[in-house]
Amino acid sequence: MARLHLFDLDGTLMRGSAAPVEISRQLGLLSEIGELERELSAGLIGPPEYAVRVHALWAGLTEAHVASAFESAPWLTGIQDVWREIREQGDYCAVISLSPSFFVRRLLAWGAHAAHGSVFPDVPFARPVDPAGILSPAAKVSVMDRLCAEFGVSPRSCVAYGDSMSDVDLFAAVPVSVAVNADHHLEGLATHAYTGDDLREAYALVRAAG
Repeated sequence: MARLHLFDLDGTLMRGSAAPVEISRQLGLLSEIGELERELSAGLIGPPEYAVRVHALWAGLTEAHVASAFESAPWLTGIQDVWREIREQGDYCAVISLSPSFFVRRLLAWGAHAAHGSVFPDVPFARPVDPAGILSPAAKVSVMDRLCAEFGVSPRSCVAYGDSMSDVDLFAAVPVSVAVNADHHLEGLATHAYTGDDLREAYALVRAAG
């Protein structure tokens, strides 16, 4: 039976940072995105309001900014090696993130079978963001279900990798999970826990368990 490996992006594939932070860094807007991140983490705003405000903050965003943010982000090492091995095993790998789709989709070039993010307009922005297209933590499970149907994989054959509160629902929906550089929200929920900078080591925990 093939497995589907589901990876969060912010804080998981990217240690200590998030796509919106790295994009905002390119625009010189770190303090502004920091305030929005704190409001989101505190539950003062939800993902749709966060997305609308981020969209307004990034009014001057260009494709060059996005490319620079992606290239300079603090990625874990070994991501492409892990996804290559997953493919060679006949399994599937996908990214499900609340971050903007135009950033998340770049991971397809690294070997992910699928990459789903919150639906933002393409850069440069020519229209407003639609709050209905913004993913929530619970929506990650819906995306997983669609991917399982697409790839012919049972949800009982899924593995989730995450780091924070946005991954709690997904961890509860799969039999195997890996907390990667995780915060307290995932304490006691994960099958495995990993702290470090190499995704190959996190993936090895799943592989060793069979």
